[in-house]
Amino acid sequence: MIEGRLTRLRALRSEDAAHHLRWRNDPEVVRWAAAGDPCFGPVTAEAVALAFDTMLRLSPRESAVFTVEDAAGGGAIGMADYRDLDPYAGVATLGVTIGEKEFWGRGHGSEALRLLMDHLFGAYGLHRMELDTWSGNERAVRCFLGLGFREEGRRRAAVLTDGRRHDRVLFGILREEWAGLAAATGRP
Repeated sequence: MIEGRLTRLRALRSEDAAHHLRWRNDPEVVRWAAAGDPCFGPVTAEAVALAFDTMLRLSPRESAVFTVEDAAGGGAIGMADYRDLDPYAGVATLGVTIGEKEFWGRGHGSEALRLLMDHLFGAYGLHRMELDTWSGNERAVRCFLGLGFREEGRRRAAVLTDGRRHDRVLFGILREEWAGLAAATGRP
C-alpha cells in the first residue's frame, strides 16, 4: 500500500470490478476520463470481468492498475495505472481516473498521481513519465501541470466529443524535473 494524506494506492482486487463497472457506465465519468471514448464505456459486466482477469495478472515489471482509496473513509474512489514500462529506456505511461464524482476537484487525483510517480521514480529508477488528456479536460491539464509535467505536444483535432473536435495533449516529466520539484516543495 502506498499512502498519502488524502489517498492511498493499493493492489487491485477482484471485488473492485463492481466499482469499475459503475464508473465505466457513468456517462460523465466516461466523458472526462476518456473524452467519451466508447472503448472506455459503457461496458458490460462480462467485459469488465474479462478485463479484470487480465489486469489481476499483469506483471508489475511492465504495467499495473491500482485502486485509489480515500484515506479518510477507506472506500475505493478511482484507479491509477502505469503501462508500457520500458526499463531500458526508463519510460512509463501513466493514467488516473477518479470515478466517485464527490471527490472531483478536491486534490485526490493529483495526490494519487503524485504517489504513483514517487513510487515509479523510486522503485524503477525511471528517467521519464508521460501521459495525455484531451484539451477540453481543463481539470486534468491543471493537475498535470501542477505536478510538474510539461506539455510536449498536441495531436490536433484528434478527439471527438459532444460533436466537437479537441486536441489530444501530450505531457512528460523527467526525473531531474521531478527531483527539483520535490526539493523545492520539501517532499522526500
